Amino acid sequence: MQRVINERDHVVEDMLAGFCSAHRDRVAAGDNPRVIVSTKGTQGRVGIVSGGGSGHEPAFVGYVGDGMLDAVAVGEVFTSPSSRMFLDAIRAADSGHGVACLYGNYAGDNLNVRMAIRQAEKEGIRVGVVVANDDVLSAPLADRHLRRGVAGEILMWKVAAACARDGGSLDDVLAAAQRAIDATRSVGVGLSSCVIPAVGKPNFTVEPGQMEVGIGHHGEPGQEVVALEPSERIASRMTSAVLGELDRADGTALVVLVSGLGATPVMETYIAYADISRQIEATGFTVHRALVGNYFTSLEMMGVSLTVMQIDDSLARWVDAPADCVSFQGLGA
Repeated sequence: MQRVINERDHVVEDMLAGFCSAHRDRVAAGDNPRVIVSTKGTQGRVGIVSGGGSGHEPAFVGYVGDGMLDAVAVGEVFTSPSSRMFLDAIRAADSGHGVACLYGNYAGDNLNVRMAIRQAEKEGIRVGVVVANDDVLSAPLADRHLRRGVAGEILMWKVAAACARDGGSLDDVLAAAQRAIDATRSVGVGLSSCVIPAVGKPNFTVEPGQMEVGIGHHGEPGQEVVALEPSERIASRMTSAVLGELDRADGTALVVLVSGLGATPVMETYIAYADISRQIEATGFTVHRALVGNYFTSLEMMGVSLTVMQIDDSLARWVDAPADCVSFQGLGA
């Protein structure tokens, strides 16, 4: 295992130290070092909190800042933060107006968030949750509540934070977040595995010359393993999967997010976007805003994910609102 690390059991602590040092104008470690907070504070409004396992950088820490998340709980690699970490993030984001905890649909996160909320409510903090479930190939539409949350969380955070900054109540913010994730679909295609540093070996296998369609960000099995295809064919698979669940009666404008999975060259994410955008527009949808790069990764996995959010005027306004965090600098400017 060739990595730029010190002790393999301390990669998260070392990463957070570097992140906070490099971006001290935007973020700081909280009283709990596994909680990263915005230096801007919540300023008398609803707080926005998320969290999850490390290894998906820039998620989750890269989305802490003005116009996005107020605090995040940071777990070990591919491991849920503890209930104490979530609780400390909720405490840090609370200014008396309530806290929206917006996170992905994973068993550990669900359990630990529920435990944190029970304690927070004992302390007089009002907390509401919205759980992202945008990964279309992780469960059928009829069982959407079982689907994983992936890069669609980013758009959910953006919408909710903008609603909060508009002065929305906790109920308003939760409703906006739910609208955002209900309008969002994602799919991923993996071309290689990844290695958790503490384990030191691949946690799954994708054979050379193959790709896994619908793979999860922790290496969860996809829908099928097929021979590696050109970008145009990969794009066709992904756009068909996400657009097939959208109703044009709800509008044709989309926010499109194409993310590499960690080892994918940025060049290849743009090749993928070129094919994706052509296919989207050929179906009669339009791209309101495109986000291309490394937004939600999986250590050094090769591959790409596609996320689309179908927007109306209010969702478009919230997506376009300014944000100033490490991974969304200048958005809306």
